[in-house]
Amino acid sequence: MTQAAPTLEPADRALAAEDRLRAEVYDLLAALLADPPTKERLRALGGLTGDATPMGRAVETLAKLARNTSAPSVEREFTELFIGIGRGELLPFASYYLTGFLNEKPLATLRKDMASLQISRAPNVYEPEDNIASLMEMMAGLIDGRFGSPAPIERQREFFNRHIAPWAAHFFSDLEQAKGSVFYLPVGTLGRIFIDIEREAFRLGNG
Repeated sequence: MTQAAPTLEPADRALAAEDRLRAEVYDLLAALLADPPTKERLRALGGLTGDATPMGRAVETLAKLARNTSAPSVEREFTELFIGIGRGELLPFASYYLTGFLNEKPLATLRKDMASLQISRAPNVYEPEDNIASLMEMMAGLIDGRFGSPAPIERQREFFNRHIAPWAAHFFSDLEQAKGSVFYLPVGTLGRIFIDIEREAFRLGNG
């Protein structure tokens, strides 16, 4: 698996429109949480449009901030939130959210599932695989088939319920409320709403 920031290119056009959109949202979240956006990515984000839904309003806010901020400013915010001196304001790892410690059982369970899905960590990536950006990218890949064929909805549901549902909404809520969040506040809102939508769709068996 390539855990560097994914591109914002559309997913495979053979996918159903709904699944293509789902993969794009996961990829967008992965890109923003893997690395601070470059000047070029901020320009692309500034062109996004939303709608009157809560998720659409979060997209509109993100686009507005992207148009009115600089790459160095967002990089400083990213560093304070996720890296810091010793550690950032947030630790975006499943193991930490679920056990209070890094590199615990949730990571071991994820690695087993990654092996069964033939997903491997890129050699230049050193963070544990259970970080939020990597999990968003993995979910996008299961949807659009970048790790092989698109995963059946039952496999997507299993992966989501095991590795994302137990903690991701909590993380995104923390990101919304973090003292250092400005540009990343609507990223937290977008992520929280989207994860709730996915959870409900999987519960109902519709997505």
